[in-house]
Amino acid sequence: MNKVYLIGNLTRDPEHRATTTGISVCTFSLAVNRRFASQDGKKEADFVPIVTWRGLADTCIKYLRKGSQVAVSGSLQTRTYEKDGVKRYMTEVVADEVEFLNRVGGSENRDDYNSHSDENPFRDISPVEDEVPF
Repeated sequence: MNKVYLIGNLTRDPEHRATTTGISVCTFSLAVNRRFASQDGKKEADFVPIVTWRGLADTCIKYLRKGSQVAVSGSLQTRTYEKDGVKRYMTEVVADEVEFLNRVGGSENRDDYNSHSDENPFRDISPVEDEVPF
């Protein structure tokens, strides 16, 4: 089983590109706090590269910015590539789901994200004794 769940903050704005066949790819780095502080009392974080594809990539590039807090679920993937004659290894999370946990910044593309109306969606609904909803 290969399943990863992370909650953290973007360390920089997401990067968007497309493959040669036109498939959208969005990458970003997620800072995930460790559970415990180091011996000197400092909180530490891990910086995890995240990759999203297709529609999820388009949504991430539209709504996420540096500092955005997200929950990511996906799978861990390791790949190799060669740069300047040196073989390099890359471990990243390929996201299946990205849940936006807050809103950072105010880009015009993001105005429809988490839009709020004046109506309270959690209004009190009192049940009528004769009406059973099931």
